[in-house]
Amino acid sequence: MADMNATPMANRFTIGLFGRRNAGKSSLINAITGQNIAVTSEVAGTTTDPVYKAMELLPLGPVVFIDTAGLDDTGNLGKLRVERTYEVLRKCNLAIVAADIHEGITEFDTEFIEQLERRKIPCICVLNKCDEGVPESLKIKSAPEIPLIYASAATRFGIDKVIKQIISSSNFEDAEPALVGDLVNSGDVAVLVTPIDKAAPKGRLILPQQQTIRDIIEKDAIAVITKEHELKHALERLNSPPAIVITDSQAFLKVSADTPPEIPMTSFSILFARQKGDLAEMVRGIKRIEHLVPGDKVLIVEGCTHHDQADDIGKVKIPRWIRQIAGGEIQFEWVSGARYPKDISEYAVIVHCGGCMLNRREMQYRVEKAREQGVSITNYGVLIAYVMGILPRAIKPFPAASMALDEINFK
Repeated sequence: MADMNATPMANRFTIGLFGRRNAGKSSLINAITGQNIAVTSEVAGTTTDPVYKAMELLPLGPVVFIDTAGLDDTGNLGKLRVERTYEVLRKCNLAIVAADIHEGITEFDTEFIEQLERRKIPCICVLNKCDEGVPESLKIKSAPEIPLIYASAATRFGIDKVIKQIISSSNFEDAEPALVGDLVNSGDVAVLVTPIDKAAPKGRLILPQQQTIRDIIEKDAIAVITKEHELKHALERLNSPPAIVITDSQAFLKVSADTPPEIPMTSFSILFARQKGDLAEMVRGIKRIEHLVPGDKVLIVEGCTHHDQADDIGKVKIPRWIRQIAGGEIQFEWVSGARYPKDISEYAVIVHCGGCMLNRREMQYRVEKAREQGVSITNYGVLIAYVMGILPRAIKPFPAASMALDEINFK
């Protein structure tokens, strides 16, 4: 069972280990974390699926290390393993490139490091298996400005240096912006409308609600929690209007009706679209839904996996709403979790969840891929607000998104 007090994986600083098969990546991650979290073997290609290890690394705080399959894996199965490795790369805040001291840094490694630089992913290079130290005559050229460390996972030679370099190379600018902290001040009241979600385990709130509450508390503000049917009564009980009302998107219509127009109102999904990706781009994407024609394809994307509900938002409600708007037979496809197609050009529009289970790098990658391939992308919360006729109000707290809506309305 997930620890409710643990930092969610999507909010941890993500460090990936990459390299060719048998470079000692698994041994290296075991040495860095001080735990046997990855299976090691002399046989090349032992690691198949990515292995995750969440831990605290001070002064960085909560991090997650990810061990990956060899980038030079072969065969049909090997190709799938490499694809999964590149899925990990999309979410990394820092990459560790491991190489075997006996092989040195090959052209293959250099090309991968250059790819990291193009993607603006900070990296360090570790020459592993220096079990007997480093020969004085050894001279290995690494990529310019990429830290190079000699180490041995077997003897722990250089491991402390690797850890220190991880800390010094970590880019704190990758930290996600505030979820709601810039919308409330110390002492403000924020009212959260939280219907009991069928997908949430008994006795727990879903992750977006938990994280929003935490962000409000961090700001020394006050979170008032209510269900949608008690909202009107809750607002009447307050001595002064709240700074904002935040709701589950599926309760948008009732919440909008019960919240006085002078009180800002939005949804958890829209907050996450702003924090993780590009809310303005997702507002622009809503225009494409108006122009869908029979035969167009729509891709619905969820960042997590869960059992389908009877009236599932992604599988049932959103397709129904889109068909009502388009007035024709639209084709739908679905992906979830880490899966995200490389080629999305066949789709007219992508409708993405809030992305609470994805980190900012991964979500921005997805938005950028849509932009590169000329595919419109929008968000669950944006779409629901649009369907309910309250999109201008739902994005009013966010000037850039409101300007984007004005642009598409003008056109």
